[in-house]
Amino acid sequence: MNLISAVVLSVLVNLGSGAQNLTFPPWFLFGVSSAAFQVEGGWNASDKGESIWDRLLHTHPDVIVDGTNGDVACDSYHLWRRDIEMCEELGVNVYRFSISWPRLLPSGFPNYISEDGKNYYNNLIDGLLEKGIQPLVTMYHWDLPQSLQDLGGWANPLIVDWFADYARVLYTLFSDRVKYWLTLNEPMVICDAGYGLMGAPFLDDTNIGLYLCNKHVLMVHAKAYRIYDEEFRHLHHGMVSLSNVALWFEPETPADTEATKLMMQFYEGRYAHAIYSKLGGWPPELEKLLTENGKREGYPYPRLPPFTPEEIEYVKGTYDFYALNHYTSKQVRKVDPDKAGSWPYYGSKEIGADMVNGPAWERALSATWFAIYPEGIYKQLLWMKNNYGVNNIMITENGLPSFEPTLYDLKRANHIRNILEQVHRAMTEGVHVLGYTVWSMMDNFEWTSGHKLKYGLYAVNFTDVHRTRTARESARFYASVTRTRTIPLHETMDFE
Repeated sequence: MNLISAVVLSVLVNLGSGAQNLTFPPWFLFGVSSAAFQVEGGWNASDKGESIWDRLLHTHPDVIVDGTNGDVACDSYHLWRRDIEMCEELGVNVYRFSISWPRLLPSGFPNYISEDGKNYYNNLIDGLLEKGIQPLVTMYHWDLPQSLQDLGGWANPLIVDWFADYARVLYTLFSDRVKYWLTLNEPMVICDAGYGLMGAPFLDDTNIGLYLCNKHVLMVHAKAYRIYDEEFRHLHHGMVSLSNVALWFEPETPADTEATKLMMQFYEGRYAHAIYSKLGGWPPELEKLLTENGKREGYPYPRLPPFTPEEIEYVKGTYDFYALNHYTSKQVRKVDPDKAGSWPYYGSKEIGADMVNGPAWERALSATWFAIYPEGIYKQLLWMKNNYGVNNIMITENGLPSFEPTLYDLKRANHIRNILEQVHRAMTEGVHVLGYTVWSMMDNFEWTSGHKLKYGLYAVNFTDVHRTRTARESARFYASVTRTRTIPLHETMDFE
């Protein structure tokens, strides 16, 4: 058999034999995700420019646990036809991928558009549409042109204009066919990791640079949204958002409730309140806390740059749907700020709280930080609806990591089922979820974890020059879900 093995067909038989199932509506979008730097390779193919991740990995390969890099990755720059085949095999409605800014604009500026870069993305977009698969395009997934980093990168307010020029090029070239756009992927990681020694550009500046970046990514997103709204929406009628990564937080004890609210605002609110709330701007309680912290540390001005009234209005409401990346949950425990030590340390120290796994939550074997708590996404979805009043939510990333290369990944298949059950539960309670996108379609270059950490529905042989992709059992199960639009309810799948 091809993709749907006899193993999974037995599950389909059970689905059709009267077992209690959950069904998703015909408009619900099932998808898979990837990102340019993680899959494309071709780091210096044709006239592509250098990115901040290229520079970091070529000058400091020691930051990657297995010493690998993104020079070839999955070689999707050459194997894009196979990527489209996998989307077709999976039966998905959307494929989320990102465009490499330095591949399309080698200098970082619109003075020169790469023909090879443009052709690569045109081929991918057109190939997907020929198969009836909608492209969901992320404009920026962490691979800033090094030329712009040399000018200050995300700490320079001119990044707003640089990105606006880039966004206008993207809309001009592709918006006649691309109807779903994400301006930025996980701005929290752009700033908190990039300025916290956890990712490119690998800077150590969590007091000032992090918060400059924080404001600038919001202004960047707002301007890119407004350009589409004013210049392209009437032509192509697409949808624009940005994808925020959100952990669900719960208090360890009732005494930790206030600390939990602040932790939610530190991770979610700093990158969402300005866009989605009715008031706009920074979350008031968090802005007050960070201002007080800065004063105690001797800073004469707020480390979190204030918004002007005009900026508040400019950023507020710049979304057509809420794009959510959700992976795990944490319990919050109030502690002395000097003793806070959980990852990331700066958020914990600002608030004076640690993040811990719930004692009853299952741990992913691959990472101690990753707790398996499917109810977290249900609670997160309700929180977003109740706090921001958003009517449309799309889950743009969700997945389960593993160090095991096995093709027999029942834990990942069960995780997808359990997450979808909680998404369906939220939908029955009034949350309008547009779709669900698995991270990731295939094993790829997982940033500082290199090739060691695997999220893929497809396994990739990174020692093979052809980068052979092989479907895991999770791929077979997900294909059964996308084709039947149904999941088994309250059953632990056993393929043996």
